[in-house]
Amino acid sequence: QVQLVESGGGLVQAGGSLRLSCVASGGTIRGHDMYWYREAPGLRREMVATINNVGNTDYAYFVKGRFTISRDDAKNTVYLQMNSLKPEDTADYYCARQQLGTAAYDSWGRGTQVTVSS
Repeated sequence: QVQLVESGGGLVQAGGSLRLSCVASGGTIRGHDMYWYREAPGLRREMVATINNVGNTDYAYFVKGRFTISRDDAKNTVYLQMNSLKPEDTADYYCARQQLGTAAYDSWGRGTQVTVSS
């Protein structure tokens, strides 16, 4: 069973940047579509960004132009570069691996907390 571990969260002022990492162990991300989600207190978990197995990306409208998802299969790692952060970006951020051949996720990380102060 692959395990995903996120890191890189923290406290940052509005307008600042953070880079999140998601490292996989016990399995590979190669060939899998990978996702970043976030969950703010009292709100539903929402998709932030995704990158497919050949590097094509897609973003939620509320982060487009500010966040960049990337992957390094050799390092078994997915990244989320977050620029121009806003207080409304405050949330726990999770990475997920999509199961091959399905729309389901077969692994989630435990999350990393991002707090953006105004």
